[in-house]
Amino acid sequence: MDQVRIAAAQYPIELLPSYDAWEAKISRWVTQAVEEGAQLLLFPEYAAMELAGCNPATASDLQRSLELVMALSDRAEELHRKLATRYGIVILAGSGPAVDERGMIVNRARLFCPDGSVGWQDKIVMTRFEREIWGIAGGTQIKALDTPFGPVGISICYDAEFPLIARRQAEAGARIILVPSATDNMQGYWRVRIGAQARALENQCYVVQAPTVGLAPWLPSLDENYGAAAVYGPPDCITPDNGVFAIGPAHQAQWLMADVDLRQVEKWRQGGAVLPFRHWSEQWPELLASPTGIANDNPDELCTLYDRIG
Repeated sequence: MDQVRIAAAQYPIELLPSYDAWEAKISRWVTQAVEEGAQLLLFPEYAAMELAGCNPATASDLQRSLELVMALSDRAEELHRKLATRYGIVILAGSGPAVDERGMIVNRARLFCPDGSVGWQDKIVMTRFEREIWGIAGGTQIKALDTPFGPVGISICYDAEFPLIARRQAEAGARIILVPSATDNMQGYWRVRIGAQARALENQCYVVQAPTVGLAPWLPSLDENYGAAAVYGPPDCITPDNGVFAIGPAHQAQWLMADVDLRQVEKWRQGGAVLPFRHWSEQWPELLASPTGIANDNPDELCTLYDRIG
């Protein structure tokens, strides 16, 4: 399937009275996107933390809020699986805490497909807040997840600012990189946006960003949320001059809808005005000339991230 209608959420974090109220909200958002023809739905980073509002006393405590959301994660996963199969769509649910194989709490985004299958990607690189205050650990695997549209990559928020993560996903066949984000000021939003656009340029593919929006003073992990959803591509051929296919009005709760043709990715990579995806390895000689002691004829030594992760 090459023609895809994407829905990227500018998702508002709200104080909801119960799990049932949260489930009704998610169902309503998904139904609205489906009614507008969406086939691939993207919710933001840490949108699952909205569930902490089911117990306002717990929501204000960073650690207890993690425990509450993880306790509800099986029910939330089943809801998204049912919605994906019922409507025949792909849903990237809002990411949230999960315990990995090491027993560490990670920030996990789950991808639900129409056949009931579920894939996941953990955030790889933690922000200072996550690592120094919240105690969230970085993930250990970079994946490209199978969907009816082919492999899809997920680079969660800060991960979009690091080129080798998206590069690994693109080399594994991803023509779309999904960037769920949560940023508490406009500088954070622009850092992620600039990173997302750079990843689209380098990999000659589509990159889709979806942010949390609105104020939630009752939830310290997501108290301020700024940004705009967007679909980016490399500025080339059919792409607008600035590389922005579609972008929503900042900070407003809504779905951003955009139609993309995935066949365009091969056109960019095979016949673009420039070919950064093909020419990626040509940057190694310059890097290898630095005083690192790495031999000029072995660029693979620079790719230790690839050996460590994935």
